[in-house]
Formats: sequence, C-alpha cells, structure tokens
Amino acid sequence: MAGQTLDFPNAESLKRLALSESGFIFDPVTGNSFTVNHTGLAILRLLQQTLDAEHITRRLQAEFDIDAALAERDVIEFTGLLRGSFV
Repeated sequence: MAGQTLDFPNAESLKRLALSESGFIFDPVTGNSFTVNHTGLAILRLLQQTLDAEHITRRLQAEFDIDAALAERDVIEFTGLLRGSFV
C-alpha cells in the first residue's frame, strides 16, 4: 500500500457506528443498518481507531495470519464498499 492513498469514509461517520460482535452495524444518525463478516468487523473497528491503511493492513495480517497482499486487498475492497454506504 506504499504510496497509495485510500479514500476512507469520514472519520466522524465511522466513529458513530454501533458495532455488535455478530457483525450487525447500525448508524444511529441515518438509521441504516447492515451486516459484515468477521474480517469486515475487524476492519471497521480498526478504522474507528485510525485511518492509517498500512497500520490496518499490518493488524489484519497479525490477527488473521494472512499475507500482506491479501490483507491489503481486503482493506481496499472493504473501504470501497464503505464509500458506497456513506455517500
């Protein structure tokens, strides 16, 4: 991800989301809800803490014991989905 800038949703929008252990996500401002898998939940939790893509990728690698390319792909794809949800 070196040199690549990801267009994350607004940090304020991400921080207001309510996340359940089961992957149910609720936005109390819009009333929208959706569900995510375990990886998506991990990425969302990390996004609520930081918008540093490299840090998030390293944490995913450690948590899920995956290689850097897969972790990076997951972050890129998931943030793309999030952008679509927070337009």
